[in-house]
Amino acid sequence: MSKEVLLVAGTRPEAVKIAPVAIALKGHPSLRPTIVHSGQHSGMVEQALSAFDLVPDVRLDVPRTSGTQAELVSRLLPEFDALLADRDPAVTLVQGDTTTTLAAALASFWRGVSVAHLEAGLRTGDLYGPFPEEGNRQMISRITSLHLAPTDDAANALNSESLPDSHIVVTGNTVVDAVQRVAARDQPARSADLAALERTLDATAGRLVLVTVHRRESWGRPLTRVLNAVRSIADRHPDVHVLIPAHPNPGVREQVVSVLGGHERVVITEPLDYPDLVRVLQRAALVLTDSGGIQEEAPSFGVPVLVLRETTERMLAVDAGCAWLVGTDTTRILAEAGWVLGSRLRLPLGRNPFGDGRAAVRVCAALERLAGLPTALPRREPFATLVGARY
Repeated sequence: MSKEVLLVAGTRPEAVKIAPVAIALKGHPSLRPTIVHSGQHSGMVEQALSAFDLVPDVRLDVPRTSGTQAELVSRLLPEFDALLADRDPAVTLVQGDTTTTLAAALASFWRGVSVAHLEAGLRTGDLYGPFPEEGNRQMISRITSLHLAPTDDAANALNSESLPDSHIVVTGNTVVDAVQRVAARDQPARSADLAALERTLDATAGRLVLVTVHRRESWGRPLTRVLNAVRSIADRHPDVHVLIPAHPNPGVREQVVSVLGGHERVVITEPLDYPDLVRVLQRAALVLTDSGGIQEEAPSFGVPVLVLRETTERMLAVDAGCAWLVGTDTTRILAEAGWVLGSRLRLPLGRNPFGDGRAAVRVCAALERLAGLPTALPRREPFATLVGARY
């Protein structure tokens, strides 16, 4: 009899990172994957999964009115509890540090269902930065049965919190699996705005700068400083075209439009489908972002990243020379962007410090062991890239 593994996603990054695991588990003789959409970000999860020819198997009903974290948790917990009672899975796999992840892990813990935490061990050391993600992931770690750490640094952080080494597996990050799979398909742009921008870049030999900024701590004055820097970058480099997929939050979008709207070489779009985001990363000369996922994806294409945060839980990219922490200071952003664009810096291809594209295989082997199944993989298997694997 096969054992069910719930793969939980409520946001686009979660969907992207569980997708390679779902694909790797397809056809498994003993483990049966079930993709659960929490409903946290309606439409976004479906959009992301479609890039991998996947759809949610279960979708929870979580109507919201206030949009607060407390409301979302209060909706999610009984939904997850009822699902667990009905299906009695062997494992619940959660990803990252969202409210969906916290609620699914907590409900599973209460039901006695083993929790596997994908991308475990990321830490900034600042409980309020990023907020609430840092607090979420620290709480999740206390009730997790299997910590699927993306890097040795993440595993070491878990060890420093006195979590058993036997419960920690370094797998690499499944986002590298995901980005490699999507890039290999080489699909044409879905966004009309992106397609038009690509034609302009081809006709003018222009360079593309991608800007994404969405974290709560960046809203308000920090975002204004970033946007002022972006406008100055476009003004100072006549061959540069800026693409900024605006966050759906109305306040954030209003700020973006008020500062950058009307600039002839700035394109403001809706959030991009994942394949379109991968196309942009492949072509970009520079990325400015506060997104954790993009910090992990960009090194696969040799594109330099300026991290618009004061701290990052992904210091491996900084240490490997793939990214630079610049915060939201206008002067510093301009200086670093000017250096990258002026020197036309590119990074070596095929040296992503976050993984080698085989993380999902390692995750499946770890899930087999958690479920009490024999595994064909050796207990130790070194990565082919800069990341070490520990079993």
